[in-house]
Amino acid sequence: MHAPQAKFSRPTWAQARKDMVGTSLGSSRLWFTVAEGIVTEIYYPRIDIPQIRDLGFIIADGQGFWVELRRLGNYRINLPGHYVPAVEIIHRHPRFTFTLQICPSQRRDVLLLRYQLEGDANLRPFALLSARLGGDAENNLAFVGEHNGRRVLWAEQGPFGLALMAGTETGADAWERCSAGCSEESDGWQDFNRHGCMTWEYDSAGPGPVALMGELPRQGTLSLGFGTSKGSAATLALSSLYEDFFETWDAQCRAWEAWFEKCDLPDLPCDLRQMLALSGTVLKVHGDRTYCGAMVASLSVPWGEDSQSRGGYHLVWCRDLVETAGALVAMGYHEEARDVLRYLIATQQTDGHWLQNQWLGGNAFWQGIQLDEAAFPVLLASSLRECDALGSIQCTDMVKRALRFIAHEGPITGQDRWEEDSGVNTFTLAVAIAALVEGSMFLEGEAREFVLLLADNWNARLEEWTFVTDTLLARKHGVKGYYIRVAPEDVLVHEGAHAEHVLVKNRTHDPNLQADEQVATDFLQLVRYGLRLASDSCILDSLKVIDKLLKVDTPNGPVWHRYNGDGYGEHEDGSAFDGAGCGRGWPLLTGERGHYALLAGEEPLSYLKAMAAMTGTMGLLPEQVWDSETIPARYLSSGKPSGSAMPLVWAHSEFIKLCYSRALGYPVDQPTITWNRYQGKRPEITRELWGPQYRPRQIRTGNLLTIALKAPALVHWGINSWQELQDTDTRNTGLDIYLADLPVSHLKAGDSIQFTFFWLDQEKWDGNEYEVQITE
Repeated sequence: MHAPQAKFSRPTWAQARKDMVGTSLGSSRLWFTVAEGIVTEIYYPRIDIPQIRDLGFIIADGQGFWVELRRLGNYRINLPGHYVPAVEIIHRHPRFTFTLQICPSQRRDVLLLRYQLEGDANLRPFALLSARLGGDAENNLAFVGEHNGRRVLWAEQGPFGLALMAGTETGADAWERCSAGCSEESDGWQDFNRHGCMTWEYDSAGPGPVALMGELPRQGTLSLGFGTSKGSAATLALSSLYEDFFETWDAQCRAWEAWFEKCDLPDLPCDLRQMLALSGTVLKVHGDRTYCGAMVASLSVPWGEDSQSRGGYHLVWCRDLVETAGALVAMGYHEEARDVLRYLIATQQTDGHWLQNQWLGGNAFWQGIQLDEAAFPVLLASSLRECDALGSIQCTDMVKRALRFIAHEGPITGQDRWEEDSGVNTFTLAVAIAALVEGSMFLEGEAREFVLLLADNWNARLEEWTFVTDTLLARKHGVKGYYIRVAPEDVLVHEGAHAEHVLVKNRTHDPNLQADEQVATDFLQLVRYGLRLASDSCILDSLKVIDKLLKVDTPNGPVWHRYNGDGYGEHEDGSAFDGAGCGRGWPLLTGERGHYALLAGEEPLSYLKAMAAMTGTMGLLPEQVWDSETIPARYLSSGKPSGSAMPLVWAHSEFIKLCYSRALGYPVDQPTITWNRYQGKRPEITRELWGPQYRPRQIRTGNLLTIALKAPALVHWGINSWQELQDTDTRNTGLDIYLADLPVSHLKAGDSIQFTFFWLDQEKWDGNEYEVQITE
């Protein structure tokens, strides 16, 4: 009998606050997550393709009493080792204890679950599985059938199939009554909700969001297999049932212990050392098998129970990936970091940038352009080169194309690191400047000279573009000025741009703040990368402002918001982010502040302890913590994970790096060549750069002027109203940037230079005249 179909369905995912994530280290291509004490999303055969929403249990007596374990909320989780992703969950109720052990097969695409129900003899467990094959809820089909003489719960959609099989302790088929249903209409949960017991036994359901249910004996093993069809999935599931569960469990433990033996942990208090080990596991779990080196941002969908997104965070962000690779380098996992670099080289776009985010195969999800994401891979290549771990990877072409893109597009970014606004941003610019300096070591001749010239010019003008003084906020907080969140693009052409309106996204109503009223923590990267000293007065003044506006002291320690007015987070009443909300504190920003503290000569241990205290039950770090009054009805506690992504791999990477930075006495990911070049000080410029994007109207007396263009040209120029006319040819740097040096260092204050271009490739004049004034 075919199950009734829902007229309306709202397919969602499981909640993002994961208890644990895991995978095997064998040939299996399966990743699992645990939340609310049950299995939630499982990914197969790649880490960016979720196949189920959840696999949980109902405990019932057939007389009207029933409890869904995920809603019971009284459970404890144990691991065989604090970094081994094999999970034991013990649920307790006055009438029963239900123990569930979860472990992936090492060799097959199968997740095994051993369960035991103890207590009231009248109770029975019922497994409830919600399929989302291919990440698609609309076209799943569900079946109850047989495979090799045993009952099986099946689902299919497109090229994917799953099979859930059950075995007793003696190896016999464990399934009793079974049913297939459509979510919110004829699934097993609806059956219990309406009747208090299992009454439906449908043999098929769908297409649409489907769920499968089966009655089980009080003890046994479930085997959930995935394949290219329901039959192939059943073959894998049944094969795994014929293996001893505890041998599989032991194999999982041995594999992870062997991997972790390669890591040398720094000296830390015991609890932080354990969290460091777990953080290493989190990083390793988030790596793919097919696309070696690809790592997703999180095995979660933020506010998943309220989200219909097909993307979630199981996508690759270049920035997050390089931040993670930096943590792998810190832990000594150089081969994993090399795989990341190889993957990045393979997915670089023709013009040199990387996609905002992408599926593992390289197809775009979102289409934004972020300058720091063009720069980060260069820093990874330099880091591996610095520690003599680059191996045989040839990355000069990648570096050259990335720096070409940065030179052509910078200092403006299409989006900041929070993927929201265009303009000039201190974090983005710090990464771009460091990439230019570090990447120069992969170049030669004119190209190397130019990228260093560009880096010096951008570094020297950071404050001109992003630091404001004598504003209402400055006066209110008793400081001279501060770095702003993002300077509008117009800052490159006129001085009044700091008063322009900058959109604050993810809010019901834009607060209509102008650029010089918005601050962020991003400027801390200037210190971390050696562009400014921790004691720089601009840095210190900016710290005072962000601590007043962005810092929240929670019961678990200090945490910072991304920027004032942020709308990405739960609403004030604790309801889920739905495209609008209120910004919350980010633990990774606590880690970034810890790195600043280290450079300021302070002990960063308190920041590590704060991050550790902001984790979930098993030590996973969230994207955000709830930083308002506790709301028990919404499971929101001050200083603990919100409904955002958890774990956030970037947050764990920041924790790892701060642990190793503390041991070293300086940031473990500091770009060494950049650090040595600037040593925290603004460079003194003797050669001014005009173009490609920034076109200064004034240069200092005694300085040379270099014109930088995106195409070959003849520069026609003169001084003081077109006197002493000259023509200067441009030369190619090898980065499709063409330079012409104008010898004007002899000019005095008050003089001026006029110029225009004859474009050689188009054989026509530019049509505009430009002027630069000489000042003291």
